[in-house]
Amino acid sequence: MATASAPHHQIENPQPLAAVPNQAPNRKRFVRLTLWPLVAATFFMVSGGTYGTEDIVHGAGYGRAILILLLTPLLWSLPTAFMIGELSSALPYEGGYYAWVRRAMGNFWGFQEAWLSLVASIFDMAIYPTLFVAYLTRMFPYFQQGNRGWWVALAVVIACTVLNIAGVKVVSLTSLWLFFALTAPFVAIVVLAPFKIGALANAVTKPTNSTVDILGGLLICMWNYMGWDNASTIATEVEKPQRTYPRAMLVAVAIVALSYVLPFAAMWMTGLTPNAWETGSWADIAGLLGGPLLRIGVVLGGVISAFGMFNALVMSYSRLPLAMAQDGMLPGIFGKLQKKSRAPWVAIIALAIGWAMCLGLGFARLVTLDILLYGFSLLLEFVALAVLRLREPDLPRPFRVPGGLFGAIAIGIPPMLLLGFSIIRSEHEQVWNMSSFAFGMILIAAGFVAYAVNHLLKPHGWTTTTEKPQPAA
Repeated sequence: MATASAPHHQIENPQPLAAVPNQAPNRKRFVRLTLWPLVAATFFMVSGGTYGTEDIVHGAGYGRAILILLLTPLLWSLPTAFMIGELSSALPYEGGYYAWVRRAMGNFWGFQEAWLSLVASIFDMAIYPTLFVAYLTRMFPYFQQGNRGWWVALAVVIACTVLNIAGVKVVSLTSLWLFFALTAPFVAIVVLAPFKIGALANAVTKPTNSTVDILGGLLICMWNYMGWDNASTIATEVEKPQRTYPRAMLVAVAIVALSYVLPFAAMWMTGLTPNAWETGSWADIAGLLGGPLLRIGVVLGGVISAFGMFNALVMSYSRLPLAMAQDGMLPGIFGKLQKKSRAPWVAIIALAIGWAMCLGLGFARLVTLDILLYGFSLLLEFVALAVLRLREPDLPRPFRVPGGLFGAIAIGIPPMLLLGFSIIRSEHEQVWNMSSFAFGMILIAAGFVAYAVNHLLKPHGWTTTTEKPQPAA
């Protein structure tokens, strides 16, 4: 970190990048992520393909769903990708967004950024094993009975934990191959649909249980387009991050948008009613369009997508406790690295326990809480972008948000306006006999308490090391 070698009271004047020890990548020692593996890993951290988008059509209809899918990346994803492009190219530190906020606004807000991200991850990470089970049961209804689905979801958590402890290189290469595997069924859907224009207008489909409306569809769309900052936590494990990060973000935005819009546009041509859509229904719809083989392909792609997204996000989230432990904000045990793979194994296991505890919660409730908490952490990142422009105008920025200081401030306005929809919806979702909004506010306030407790335990501030062991790539 830029602030790693500075004691707590010196955080307001962080060292320049060039003066920070142990920030330059040791390319002779580690294999680093290049552009396309980073694009693939980012794709899984953000999207994982078209899976999990079905309720957008159910809530909004085809035309409005496609409009939402086209506008959301412009108002939500692109501003975030530009912000990340500038900050990650200027400050390619382990811990990513936590390090940016800490450098810009000090220890307190850096701690809150990490707290919000980790708490949001608890709800976010429970979604992917749930999706894994949702698609698996389309082929094997056996897993719908009793607690069998829960055990399958837990197995996904355990498998990805083991894979991540094996090292980042394994995760990144897995993500690259999974990317090609899961997109193939939707390429087939896009190719086949023009030959069946209007053919599914009277198709008989199973009754759906979805109650998602247009606002719910918008939030699910936002969820499918969020997570661009997750790849920033592995900045020290990327080859030439100043150049690679901005390019990877822009390429990934385009790929994600196309992966959502084209399959829905193709199915719109078939005349299939929007009421046929719900989470997991891509499998049945693919069967109507292309027969049992395409249905099997979508099911396999669905489980691959959920596995790949969870797998990639374990890599991202586990770097937060690592970075905080190295800065003295968490007990040093969270900074322990596995001897052979040099993965932060204690952090990975601790987070996996928290994620497993949330398995089985409702999809809509998880999405609402996830966006609410993630949104506040994203707000801190946009504030950090503007603050660093003011406080460190001479900081080298290989990539800059265009428009000067005005552009750096204005770029955060559209995402924050969209977050207002999550606040509206969270007031109508219930968690433990309270609204999701009230529950979210309690979790946010808990971050303030955690910071105060940390200071009571370390009244003289955090002691940080001058040299940090680097995790492997």
